[in-house]
Amino acid sequence: MNTLTDKEWIQLIRGVFSPRASDHRLAIFVDVPSIADQDTVAWKSRRALAFQWAKQINHLKPDLNLEEISLFVYASVPNNNADLPAEVYTGEGNPDTLTSDMLPHQGVRYEMNEILFDHQMIMAPTQFSATAPLKVLAKEFGFRAATMPGFSESMIPALKLDYDIINQRVSRIKELLDPAEGLDISFAVGSQVYTIHFDLRFREAHASGGRFPNPGTAGNLPSGESYIVPYEGEKGEPSLSDGTLPVQFGSEVVLYRIKANKAVDILSQGQESDRERKAIWIEPAYANIAEIGFGILGDFGVKPSGEILLDEKLGLHIAFGRSDHFGGSVGPKDFSAPDKVIHLDRIYIPETMNRIQVKEVEIKCADKPSIQIMKDEKYLIF
Repeated sequence: MNTLTDKEWIQLIRGVFSPRASDHRLAIFVDVPSIADQDTVAWKSRRALAFQWAKQINHLKPDLNLEEISLFVYASVPNNNADLPAEVYTGEGNPDTLTSDMLPHQGVRYEMNEILFDHQMIMAPTQFSATAPLKVLAKEFGFRAATMPGFSESMIPALKLDYDIINQRVSRIKELLDPAEGLDISFAVGSQVYTIHFDLRFREAHASGGRFPNPGTAGNLPSGESYIVPYEGEKGEPSLSDGTLPVQFGSEVVLYRIKANKAVDILSQGQESDRERKAIWIEPAYANIAEIGFGILGDFGVKPSGEILLDEKLGLHIAFGRSDHFGGSVGPKDFSAPDKVIHLDRIYIPETMNRIQVKEVEIKCADKPSIQIMKDEKYLIF
């Protein structure tokens, strides 16, 4: 099984968390399926990887000045970024066949909050993303978390990149987004061009360079993006986000009519269009535009893995659904049920949307000229 060397692990943990004298414990979280029929080869491989990491890193406690490095397992949540379960178990048993009903018989039970309180650093290579709930809980409990949903061995090279340069680039994008009042994007689908304006008033951007040195922070690893939540209208003033957003599903391009930062209609026809039309009608919170993200790892030669964790860091991506973990206002309370909570990224790179080209991305500011940051899917600012 491909993994990092001891030296690379020490470099990664120090680089990601910058452990301090008061840091004593690192936890690794992994989720398991409710029943064996839900399992996949990739999920089994990820669990095995987490079990291996726990054993390997445990030998590095003296080098990292840590007292405890532990693996904890919990029953999987129904969707990406749904709230975490109330209990976890120590990681024991065979990761290939482990399911949630086995946990009480093969591990020691703990309250989730107890583990979050006692551990200063968390890594979470899970099947279903824990990014949103851990971002929220980090502020409450003061830990730092590197979330790794869908992580696979193919992503390991991305853990070895020069994160100093990555941090510089994502920080540059954040510097441009912070004073912006709006963002205009034009997409080409064949000869047809679609435009959309995103309202960025009342918002600050986030730079995610894969480093979480400060208590109360959490984010993805591997990383390399700057992102911002469009204004959602929660201050009583309507959001000005408006336009047509194309998203490719298989060979079909679905056209979302965006108004006041929500998908209010589907303008295209087809099987996927019908499915999305029904989805935004049944679950209005899913229709919320939750994030505009600018990934940069594609410039470093990183290729798509088929997992959002890495692939969204390769270029422009736009998410639907939950936004409260990024500083927005839409959270679990806005969905019809806990198992409907979702934050879902759509990634605009040729490998995932070969029919859609990002023609231009332009930042709009009130008191200075507009800044074109992308043209024909290439960054212009580095």
